Amino acid sequence: MGYRVLVAVIALLVTGCGTTSTGTGGGDVKGKVFSSTSVTEQGKPRALVEGTKVELRFTDDDRLIANAGCNTMQGPVSLAGGKLTVTDLSTTDMACPTPGLHEQDEWLGTLLSATPSWRMDGANLVITGSNAEIVLVAEAPATLEGGIWIVDGLITQSATSSVPAGVRATISFKEGKTEVEAGCNSAGGTYEVDGETIRFGQLASELKLCGPDEMAVEKAVLDALGQGPVTYKIDRNTLTLTNAKGEGLQLRK
Repeated sequence: MGYRVLVAVIALLVTGCGTTSTGTGGGDVKGKVFSSTSVTEQGKPRALVEGTKVELRFTDDDRLIANAGCNTMQGPVSLAGGKLTVTDLSTTDMACPTPGLHEQDEWLGTLLSATPSWRMDGANLVITGSNAEIVLVAEAPATLEGGIWIVDGLITQSATSSVPAGVRATISFKEGKTEVEAGCNSAGGTYEVDGETIRFGQLASELKLCGPDEMAVEKAVLDALGQGPVTYKIDRNTLTLTNAKGEGLQLRK
């Protein structure tokens, strides 16, 4: 085998082995939310409190927001050199409703504060400390189309209020057509998406009367959709619709 061929073979072996990559600036994780699929401690599985998981969110402005089922921790984060370095990790101080959650919070906080290593293993994010490892997978954000968005907040220029108990309002989007359950009446129409803007066509609605809470929610929904172009933003499973007046809706899937 010639010298040049041998060099080429070695180069292929070096660059082609495995799918694990060590991070530098964190471009693989920035703007994403990861949820744990496995947690080990001292080489053995660590059981989390039932119904909980470790969640790590890397914001676009270089902050880490972490949760292990109760309190939320956050702080500025650097991912340079394959190390997860959090400075000034702060945490909320809620009373955890389930035994073991407070201890779980402390465990995660200790791990994150000890500058663990991080790497991408295929689609998985792996956080490795001195005696623990967490494997996490990126959470797929919700999409505008498909499924039903449930209105759970009414946005005004000064505040966001909850939808009254017992009132249900929903919006669905599919192939340019929208269906709205506005709280009392049903309505249907068309929509067009242009970048981060939605333009709704004329909504054809029923005209029956309901109680004051239902009618108040319906007015807020129809006003939000019928006052010109609406800016939309999806953050995980939350959709925010805001019109030019700063009014709108908060919805969830």
